[in-house]
Amino acid sequence: MTFIDTGAWIALYDRKDQYHKDACSIFRELRRQRERLYTTDFVIDETVTRLRYDAGHLAAVEFLDAIEGAEEKNTVTVVAIDEGLFGQAKRLFRRYSSERLSFTDCTSFVVCQVYGISAAFAFDRHFPIMGISLLQ
Repeated sequence: MTFIDTGAWIALYDRKDQYHKDACSIFRELRRQRERLYTTDFVIDETVTRLRYDAGHLAAVEFLDAIEGAEEKNTVTVVAIDEGLFGQAKRLFRRYSSERLSFTDCTSFVVCQVYGISAAFAFDRHFPIMGISLLQ
């Protein structure tokens, strides 16, 4: 199981992103291995917003269409941040005052913990702080 973070999604859908080639290579390998992929509604929100402003409306819509298609094919699970996950994320956010973690990062870490996900497709160096390895 692998968690896909905002930075990875952006790198996949923004051809000008510095990590675009790396992201495409990693994603192809995940697909080849039929890896079970997870993300969250908060990550989708962040990704759509960033793509809209950085790569344009079309890139944001293409991403949304791809996520919907992947959900229908059951190749990506989008975890909704419910009240329980939200509460755990608030506690985590409060605990890590010295780290520059976004609240969305905290929701992602909680989902990884709850779902037993130990690897992330991300370009965010905060995942290893939480014991989650980054795919290279």
